[in-house]
Amino acid sequence: MNWAFLQGLVSGVNKYSTAFGRIWLSVVFIFRLMVLLVAAEKVWGDEQKDFDCNTREPGCHNVCYDYFFPVSHSRLWALQLIFVTCPSLLVVLHVAYRDDRERKHQLKYGEGCPHLYQDTSKKRGGLWWTYLFSLIFKMSVDAVFIFLVFYIYEANFFPLLVRCNVPPCPQVTDCYIGRPTEKRIFTVFLVVISLVCILLTLCEILYLVCKRCHECVVSHKINKPESQISTISSLASKHNQQNMQEKSLLDKANGHCSTEDISAPAYSLAIS
Repeated sequence: MNWAFLQGLVSGVNKYSTAFGRIWLSVVFIFRLMVLLVAAEKVWGDEQKDFDCNTREPGCHNVCYDYFFPVSHSRLWALQLIFVTCPSLLVVLHVAYRDDRERKHQLKYGEGCPHLYQDTSKKRGGLWWTYLFSLIFKMSVDAVFIFLVFYIYEANFFPLLVRCNVPPCPQVTDCYIGRPTEKRIFTVFLVVISLVCILLTLCEILYLVCKRCHECVVSHKINKPESQISTISSLASKHNQQNMQEKSLLDKANGHCSTEDISAPAYSLAIS
């Protein structure tokens, strides 16, 4: 596995992460990636060779080892690390899509045209949902792999002695694990680190949701006085229009009355 390539890919999302996301990324690379690279692969190494049973029945050794350790711990942790870091690439791809869309928009309408996004890396709209989905997926992956550790190995963290009675073993066979204490320590350590990562991801989700709700409340408070001012101004303009209409009607009525006053004496003179 090319760990350097994986690190380079996931580090690209660091500039789009929140403070909790950066802490999570540091924990992943220091306490998970480095442990797997430096210690875990050497500790587990060729573990099947160190698995020793007190029988030489053909096939019994392999069957007992497969029964107690169906999946290698180091490969399980490596698989978890891949699954838990890949969702972060969705954020990088989404930002790249926004950048490409913004570039095409500028080429089509010119550099002076309004931008589609004020900041392509700002978590708004679809990017916010993509980021939230990646967090939920990461937390789910960690939880599933912790469950698999307890389900596959039945919470049997490397005892000094395991007893196997699986065919073709002729009887109950005692088997011994190589370096059981060391393997137990690393297993517990990686499980604890996974729980810490779940806690950090949960904090980041709560932070994103609370921040978004706060921004919506603030935006509503800012827009509410503006809407009241626009309502008042529209009512005032409507009232002014009504006053102008009433004034024009009064002017017409006064003009009609003055015409009647002028024409009435002429009429009386004609009679006389």
